Amino acid sequence: MTNTEPTAFHRIKIRVAALVFDGEDVALIRRTNDQGTSHYSLPGGNVEPSEPLPRALQRELQEELGLHPEHLSGPPAFTWLLDAMVTRPGSTPPRKLHLVYRIQLGTGARQKLKTFEDDDTAGRGDIVWLPYRQTRDLNIFPPAPIADLAGPTGDVDAASALLPQLNDTNYQWV
Repeated sequence: MTNTEPTAFHRIKIRVAALVFDGEDVALIRRTNDQGTSHYSLPGGNVEPSEPLPRALQRELQEELGLHPEHLSGPPAFTWLLDAMVTRPGSTPPRKLHLVYRIQLGTGARQKLKTFEDDDTAGRGDIVWLPYRQTRDLNIFPPAPIADLAGPTGDVDAASALLPQLNDTNYQWV
């Protein structure tokens, strides 16, 4: 049998990310390119081989935000799964599954967090806190419908956890 599948998405990576809320505000990482265009990302990153998902989320949030478990008012709640097959500049892109969690900070925790994130590959990013309802028109990756949440502590609706697939027909890198 001959393998006729394209090689572009022959491997799968898993990325954990979080909607980190302080009241009605959500933390995003803002990066600006040479043309002055900004894009935003949810704090998080790739899961290492054989790393448990909760540990990966904790590690990534500690690296990017300086967030520790004692800063939280409760456990992370799984919110969305996004299946992304998007080409981008560079090497052969992987298919990436984005697991997005919702987290609420405890009282006074925001003042203890980082104000910027320095990534080896993406460069410096400013940590910005925006009212979640005002994120609708931002270029956010992964493009999670943050503004459509029922609120930072609302119940997670399992029926809407799977977001529409992301691919080259509905997403373009900045």
